[in-house]
Amino acid sequence: MSSLDERTTESATPATRRGRAWIAYLAMVVLPVVAAFFLLRTGGSGDGHAPAGHPGGAADPVAKLLFALPIIFLACRLLSAAARRLAQPTVIGEIFAGILLGPSFLGWVWPAAYHWIFPDYLASTINTLAQIGLVIFMFLVGYELDVELVRRRSKAAVLVSHVSVAIPFLSGVLLAFVLHPTLGAGVDRLPFSLFLAISMSITAFPVLARIITDRGMTKLPIAALALSCAAVDDITAWCLLALVVAIASATSMAATALTIGLTVAFFAFMLFVVRPLLRRLFAPTEQGQKALPTTAVVSVLLAGLLLSALATNAIGIHPIFGAFLFGAVTPRGSLPIRQATEQMHALTVTLLLPLFFVYTGLRTKFDLIGADPTLWLWCLLIVAVAMLGKWGGSLAAARLSGIGRRDAWSLGALMNCRGLTELAVLNIGLDLKVISPTMFAMLVVMTLVTTVATSPALSLIERYKRRTGDPVPAG
Repeated sequence: MSSLDERTTESATPATRRGRAWIAYLAMVVLPVVAAFFLLRTGGSGDGHAPAGHPGGAADPVAKLLFALPIIFLACRLLSAAARRLAQPTVIGEIFAGILLGPSFLGWVWPAAYHWIFPDYLASTINTLAQIGLVIFMFLVGYELDVELVRRRSKAAVLVSHVSVAIPFLSGVLLAFVLHPTLGAGVDRLPFSLFLAISMSITAFPVLARIITDRGMTKLPIAALALSCAAVDDITAWCLLALVVAIASATSMAATALTIGLTVAFFAFMLFVVRPLLRRLFAPTEQGQKALPTTAVVSVLLAGLLLSALATNAIGIHPIFGAFLFGAVTPRGSLPIRQATEQMHALTVTLLLPLFFVYTGLRTKFDLIGADPTLWLWCLLIVAVAMLGKWGGSLAAARLSGIGRRDAWSLGALMNCRGLTELAVLNIGLDLKVISPTMFAMLVVMTLVTTVATSPALSLIERYKRRTGDPVPAG
């Protein structure tokens, strides 16, 4: 029997064998799959429709996100390239990309496309990914802060950094007393005033560092002084913001005191327990080899920063504080850690941070300001107070420290840069309902103006500085 089958198969032509194979495939593979699909469609749910919430339904956030992501990435890359051509930091282009994709532009020009690309149910998914990206980014900011530079800061840096926080903080409190009756309705004056004061005091350390690098200023004494002052500003501002969040989130003075106490305890734990543990964990072996491979280092750092973020969230302050502090205590000078942070930076900047900018853009509604001249006057006042307090305070402190006039102006322009750090703070305020959506939109305008003004201001100062220069004292 077998020999007969073999002879029959051997006598068949190649075309005949291919035809039989296709018939067998259709009969034994395709038809069963089609039949199974038909039975499931007609009898699986009783009514012939997919169940509610089914991944194939119309409200599938994954499918929408997969469609929206390329649009987000393309918009961020195009506007970042445009920003670089205009001598602006790339973050400016990404911020504008988020605003252009939001209700203030796309939702106004083409509402149907806006609601189709960014339906309401997609906002929570974008927010989740954006918050993860922000947490990782704040870890990187904490890691990139040069703590030794802060410790070695000169007398000029001490004065400038403290004044550049104190003067804007005071101006923010005074501004809050003026704005609260009109723009702070429904919010207690204390958290509103404190939050506005914090938003006036911010300097974006990562954006400032990028501007200094792009302009070739890294070897100038004024650049080192600006970085040192910005590092102190960042640490001071985040500590103050943690206090504001504790006050705004707590229901009583006892709850506020408990939150502050737990925050101090967590800070001590990170400094005296986690920091030595990380140094021992990442220390090279006696043979000089890496203690852990880079992939393992990435896993350890991600787990550590996420657990730290979870801890501060449980305490009652924002998760970014835990991530920032974990970055600050992570050991420097280790090649595996540097390689791991570079991988994390590439993922965060490319994939997750654009979602944060878009989420911020989705929440920014300039139509709330509209054509009301009174609201635009309030907005102009906010911008003016922010620039005068930060730039003017830094300028005055620099001159009192003996820094030359033009270098003092340059330092003031650098310290006035806010960028991404300010947006992170503003989103926290909006989440806590300490500021209204209208106030949020005004503060986003202030962020854009103060950040965009940095590079042109430096160019203008340098133009007048070419003839003579004022040296910055060493200490």
